[in-house]
Amino acid sequence: MRVTHTAPLAPLTTLGLGGAAAAVAELHDLEDFPEFVAFAEAYPGAPVPLGAGSNVLADDSGCSSAVLRMATQGIRIAGETADGRIRVEVQAGHSLADLVDTTIAAGLTGMEMLAGIPGTTGATPVQNVGAYGQEISDTLVEVTVWDWKLRRRTVMDAAACGLGHRTSVFKRTRRWTVLTLVFALHRAELSAPVTYRTVADELGVPVGTRVPAAEAAQAVRAVRHTKGMVLDTSGIDHRSVGSVFLSPEITPTQAADLRAHNAPVHRFPDGSTRVSASWLIKRSGFALRSPVTTGVRISSQHYTLVADEGTDATATTFAKAIDVVLQQVQTHTGVTLTPEIDRIGDPTPHNAHAHHSSLF
Repeated sequence: MRVTHTAPLAPLTTLGLGGAAAAVAELHDLEDFPEFVAFAEAYPGAPVPLGAGSNVLADDSGCSSAVLRMATQGIRIAGETADGRIRVEVQAGHSLADLVDTTIAAGLTGMEMLAGIPGTTGATPVQNVGAYGQEISDTLVEVTVWDWKLRRRTVMDAAACGLGHRTSVFKRTRRWTVLTLVFALHRAELSAPVTYRTVADELGVPVGTRVPAAEAAQAVRAVRHTKGMVLDTSGIDHRSVGSVFLSPEITPTQAADLRAHNAPVHRFPDGSTRVSASWLIKRSGFALRSPVTTGVRISSQHYTLVADEGTDATATTFAKAIDVVLQQVQTHTGVTLTPEIDRIGDPTPHNAHAHHSSLF
């Protein structure tokens, strides 16, 4: 375990914003976790878990709690489930992108549509990460966590995780730190059916077609790249958290009206009907590259927020930009957006009601 005191949080996030943490501990070996538990007792509150920082806004005021940066690595094929699926055990700090590639190479399907999503695997159950028709809830079997309330390690099955649309029992709380995860995948040569037209068009196949899993993953990455939804440090939009807002749930009446305007409306695994947040942002009058607040603008590739390089952008101005978009979308479309970005730091007037969770 490596500890840095008064550690800037900005370099640990893809937005590159925020103040300093009282201490950041980087954990590479799970055997050292008891040492971190003892170390964290010197700081107020439960520690803040941090992975790759790609879904995080760190407060300008910093964080007085200890921050645990999970860097544990490892994937293990762990036998079959009762229904014949293959169990895959993963360390929380392991890259989700590498997990997807590794499972595809092993002839396993169930995660191919999650290709290109940045962040650590340990963060995925927090908001039930999903894309293009697949979610973590489809394959998650159990997680091993440290419970800071009960002060013990415990195993939670998928049902106990309360997985919903971009939410779980882990969201907005620091009670648990995810240590390891177990998924169950199918042995198959072909992917799940391609349910999103953009991915089907990239593949040149009809919606509903199954293709080799590696080809499906390649198509998903290509679609994400056109939207600026992959980490790319060379472009002008690289200071990003990807999707800032959830796809909002809409009523049947709203769905009919939005479909009449060619909005991308989809049914989600939880049974809800939702519309693309980026489509709503565009519909509300925002243009690509247009400024929103000081140092914060709409991306040049996709209708999401990014921080401009070499500007006076701060966590405060980014949070204000979120509010501007929320208000304008509500005014123009009548639909309420919900931010999905996680906040870390000490409570301040602009985030006094925010809680904190395991993070990307």
